[in-house]
Amino acid sequence: QVQLVESGGGLVQPGGSLTLSCAAAGFSLSIYAMGWYRPAAGKQREWVGTITSGGMTQYGDSVKGRFSISRDNAKNMVYLQMNSVQPEDTAVYYCSRVGVARSKWFHLPGDSWGQGTQVTVSS
Repeated sequence: QVQLVESGGGLVQPGGSLTLSCAAAGFSLSIYAMGWYRPAAGKQREWVGTITSGGMTQYGDSVKGRFSISRDNAKNMVYLQMNSVQPEDTAVYYCSRVGVARSKWFHLPGDSWGQGTQVTVSS
């Protein structure tokens, strides 16, 4: 059974940094692309970024240049490094196994979402 457990959220000041972690279990992490998502107005969840099984990364326009994703397959972990955070980055962040079609990343159908981890950006 696929399990993804996010952690590392908290309160951070604008301009600060935070690292989120995603612990994966129940599948072979090394063969999957992994993504991060957060809720957004008008969408169930907004795609934040993806790291492929080969380590290539892509990011949404709203976080490009500020956030970075990494993975440690040996530890079954995926990370989201958040730098220069802004109040609009306040959200619950979720990690997900992802697929791609027509250059769009998507949450794998049938996978459940984890509980997420809350990030609050405020002074």
